[in-house]
Amino acid sequence: MEIFVSAVLGELATRSISFFISKYSKSALQDMEVRLLSLQRILLRAQIIVDEATGRHITNQGMLRQLSLLRDAMYRGYYVLDAVRYGGHQEDRRQQNNQTVSHSWVLSKFNCAKRLGLRTSSSTRTLQQLEESLHGLRTMILDVTELVMFLTACPRLHRQPYCMHFLVENCMFGRQMEMEVVINFLLHTQPFPASDLDRFDVLPIVGASRAGKSTLVAHVCQDERVRGHFPRIVFFRLGSCSGEDISALRNECAAGSGNGGRLLLVIEVFGDLDEDQWETMWSLSTLFPTSGSKIIITSRSDKITKLGTTQPLTLKLLSREAFWYFFKLITFGSTDPDMHPRLVYLAMEIAKELNGSLMGANITAWLLRDNFNVHFWLNILLFMRGFVQNHLSKFGKHPSDLLKGNRPTYFRRMGTTTEDFLVLDQYQTYSAQDEVPNITFQDVMYGNITPRGIFKTLAWKSRIPPYHCYIYTCEIRELHSRVVKRKRSADKC
Repeated sequence: MEIFVSAVLGELATRSISFFISKYSKSALQDMEVRLLSLQRILLRAQIIVDEATGRHITNQGMLRQLSLLRDAMYRGYYVLDAVRYGGHQEDRRQQNNQTVSHSWVLSKFNCAKRLGLRTSSSTRTLQQLEESLHGLRTMILDVTELVMFLTACPRLHRQPYCMHFLVENCMFGRQMEMEVVINFLLHTQPFPASDLDRFDVLPIVGASRAGKSTLVAHVCQDERVRGHFPRIVFFRLGSCSGEDISALRNECAAGSGNGGRLLLVIEVFGDLDEDQWETMWSLSTLFPTSGSKIIITSRSDKITKLGTTQPLTLKLLSREAFWYFFKLITFGSTDPDMHPRLVYLAMEIAKELNGSLMGANITAWLLRDNFNVHFWLNILLFMRGFVQNHLSKFGKHPSDLLKGNRPTYFRRMGTTTEDFLVLDQYQTYSAQDEVPNITFQDVMYGNITPRGIFKTLAWKSRIPPYHCYIYTCEIRELHSRVVKRKRSADKC
C-alpha cells in the first residue's frame, strides 16, 4: 500500500511540475515573441533612417554624432535579435546528440525543478536583453526626430544602385561620421594662423593596425568636394623617417610648388616620428607658399597627436555587434538569412572566433559563400575553434592579435595533422595584377596546395580604395620537426 501511495504521489508531483513548466514556458515564449516583433519593427525604422542618412552629405557635427549613436544602437539590436532567434539551434543540436540523457533528466522530479530554474534564469536574461535593446532604440528614435526632418535638406550622394551586400563590400563600412569630420577639416581653413609658418593645418589620425586609416583617407581624397578644393594631392609613406625619406618628401612637395593652388599632403607613418624629424617636415611648408594647404598624418602611435593643429581623430576597431552585422552581410550576400537559420547560428559562432579581424572576415566570408552547406560550415567552425584554442594555450594570444602586430604566427592546415604553416611577414602593396601571388591564403589553409620552402600568398585583395593587396610570406613546416627543435632547445637550457 505504501509503495502504491508513493508511486501515485510521485506521478502527481511530476505531472504538476510538468504542467507548471509548460504553463510558464508558454507565457515566457509569448512575452519573448511580442518583444522580438517589437524589436524587429523598431530596427526597421532605425535601418531606414541610417540608410537614408548614409546616402546624403551631412556636415553638421551634431547630426553626425546622433547618427553614429543610432547606428551603434542598431548594431546592438540586430545582434541581440539574431542571438535570440538563431541561438536555439545550438540547443537543438545538443538535444539530438544527447537524447538518452535528456530523457532520463526529464523523468527525475528533482531535475524537473532544476530545469525550471535554468529556464527561468535564461528566459529572464533574454527578456532583459530584449527590453534593454528596445528601450535604447526607442529613446534613440525619439532623439533623432529632428535629424530626420533636417535630412531632407542634405544633398544626396550619387551612387550606383547596389544591393546592401555589394554596398558594404565595395564601400567603407561604418565610417561616415569620421569621413565627414576629415572632409570638414579639409574644406575649412583656420581663421587666425599662429605664425607665418603655419600655412599647413595638420590633422593626426590614430588607430590600431587594420583599423582603416588608409582606407578612410583614400575615400576622403576621392570625394568630389576634396578633389575640387585641392589641385594637388601628394601621398607619402614614411618608414623609419630617415634622411632619405625626408629628402624624397621634400622633392615631392617641391615638384608641385610651381603649379600654385592648395596642396593636400597625406603622410602615412610607420614607426616613430620624433620632434626633430617633424620640424624638418614642418619646414617643407616654405616650399608651398599658398595658404589653405593641409596635412593629414596617420600612424598607429598616438605620439603624433601633439603634432596636430586640430583635435586628433582616433579610429577604433569595430564593436562585436558591428562586426557581426558586417560579417553577416558579406557572408550571406543577397541570400535571405531567415531561410537558413542553422547557417546563421554557425556564422555567429565563426564570427566570435575571428576576434574582430576584418581581414579574417573577408577571407572567411569568401570561403563560406562558395559552399552553402551546413556540414561544411560546421567543419569550418570546429576547425577554427580548435585552432584558436590550441594557439591560445601555446602562445597566450589570439592569432589575429599577432598578425596585427606583424609578428610570426602559426596556422593550422585543415584536413592534415602533420603540417602547419608559419606566416613570417605581411605587407600591403599597390602592385599590378601580374605581381600578385597566384596562391591564395585559402588555398594553403583550407585547400590541397602544398608549396615548399618560403613562399608568398595573396591573403586578400581589397575592392575599395586604396585597393591594397595584402600579401603573406609563409613557410610550411612539419609538426614533428618543430617538436624536435623544441626538445633540442630545452636540452640546451
